[in-house]
This record gives sequence, structure tokens and C-alpha cells, in this order.
Amino acid sequence: MTVTTAETPSAAGTSAADPPRRKRDVQGTKRLAALLLSPTLLVLALVIGYPVLAGFRESLYARGEGLDAQGFVVEGDRFVGLDNYTAIFQGDRAGAFWNAFSNTTFFTLTTVVLETLIGVAMALIMHQAFKGRAIVRASILVPWAIPTAISGLLWRWIFQADGAANALLGRQILWTADGFAAKAAIVIAEVWKTSPFIGLLVLAGLQMIPRDVYEAARVDGAGPVQQFFRITLPLVKPALLVAVLFRMLDVLRMFDLPAVLIGVNQRSVETLTMIAWFEASNLRYGSAAAYATVLFLYIALIAYLFVKLLGADIIGEARQQSKRRKAAS
Repeated sequence: MTVTTAETPSAAGTSAADPPRRKRDVQGTKRLAALLLSPTLLVLALVIGYPVLAGFRESLYARGEGLDAQGFVVEGDRFVGLDNYTAIFQGDRAGAFWNAFSNTTFFTLTTVVLETLIGVAMALIMHQAFKGRAIVRASILVPWAIPTAISGLLWRWIFQADGAANALLGRQILWTADGFAAKAAIVIAEVWKTSPFIGLLVLAGLQMIPRDVYEAARVDGAGPVQQFFRITLPLVKPALLVAVLFRMLDVLRMFDLPAVLIGVNQRSVETLTMIAWFEASNLRYGSAAAYATVLFLYIALIAYLFVKLLGADIIGEARQQSKRRKAAS
């Protein structure tokens, strides 16, 4: 009597067949992800990619009357190559560019540092449980809700020669004139307005920290300072880095607050965005596009260095965690 037995695949055959199957699953997941992301990428290409390329193309041209190589008058747009960029760094406008570049960098460093310190303090206050906390939260967020132009007019009234600032200090300081006092006025107004933004994002991060962690730290004898540097700051770091990055990108393109509070064409507060606007308002679109392109590259460089040096690479961290999970499986 013959007994027929069903053949079962060996363990070696199963393990040998797993990698191709896993590879097909990964490829299918990637194709699905690309298909789902394609509408968003298309919109970003139209909204961001095309204006950037169009602005760079505009920076290679000059508008108006000029002379060609044979000495004939040429009207309209003419290709000038990198002449607009050369004029920025070495031409007659080099001094204005470096002044605007230094002002933009100064405003970015000073305001972001002060806003971070004040914003974290605001978040810690709003996170505490006390009577009237809702009123305190609403009052802290009011400056951020005020439009920048209105905020500039408000602070212009405060910094007038007979305004509240001089009355409080008991001195006559020309805050709205061209000088270092104008820089200080911009910093004060900007910090007052946007510190609540960092406080709001940090508060969201604080609310995600379990209270059990603090209770365990108190049982182990950790004081408030140790709890802040060992628990609060590390756990709130992702939200804080995102808030600081957003603020840096926002300050680098500052325009409306200095224009309303101090005025345009003031060397002490002129930024890269203001000088690009000034060139465009005088119909020098090629030069304005060159300034805008340089500012775009500066912002992109700052964002890249911030992400790489301070560890705000959220996508990179997610990718590393995915690799570790695959290696463990």
C-alpha cells in the first residue's frame, strides 16, 4: 500500500523566497507613496518651483535703454548674464547690499534669541495650573494676533519724541530716526509681537509630557532646575526647534515692521527684502530679482545648517528609526 504525502516547502526555501517578496512589497509601498504625494508635489512645483525659476531668469536680464556691443541703443529687456549679481557684490550697490545683509543678520540673531527665552518663559507660565490661567493665556497671545502694520503704528506712537517710551525713561531718545536707537526699537517691537508664537508651540510640547515623569523625578530628589534641564528641555526640544526655525525664516524676510515703524530708505534698519522692494519700485526688476535670489539662497543655507547642526532633521530621524526596525526584524 502506497502512502502519498504532501510536500511542504523547507525552511530554507521559505527564507529564500522572503527577500524577493519583501522587496516587491517595499517597491509597491514606494509606488503608492509616490502616487499619493504627486498632487502635493505638483502644487508645490507650480507655487514654489516656477516662481523661483522665473525670478532667477529675470535676474539675468536688465530693462530699459542701453548700448549693445556695437554701440547701438537697445530698448526693452536685454540679457546681461551675471552682471546684476556682480553689481550687488562689487558695484555701486555693494555698500547698500552689505548694509542690508548685516541688518538682516542682526535682527535675526537678536530677535530669535530674545523671543526664544521669553517664549519658553511664557510657555512655562501658561502651563502652570492657577486661577485665571485662561485669561493669562489669552492676554499673552494678543500681541501675536495683532497685524504687523497695526503693531508698527502702535510702537511708532510709543517711540515718538513725546511718546510713552521717553516719558518712562525720562530721556529724549530719537527712536524713529536713523541710528542704533531705531534698531533697538525694531527689536523691541518684533520681540513683543512674536514671542507668543514660540510660547504657543512650546506650550503644545509641554502638554505632551506625562506628569508621571515629573513625579518620578521629584521622588528621586530632582529640583525644579534639574527637572527643567533634564526632563522639560530635552522632551520639548522638537517643538522648540520647529518654532525657532519658523521664526528665523520669518525674520530673514522682514519688511513691514521696519517700513511702518521707521520708514523706507533708512540705512540703520534697511533689510534685504526692503532693498529688493526699492529696486523693483524703481523698475529695476532684474536687480530686484537678483537681490531676491540671493536672499532665497541665504534663507535656504540658514535652514539647512539649522537642521543639520541642531538636530532638527525630523525626516532623517524617521528614516533612521525605519532602518533600525527593518534590521531588528
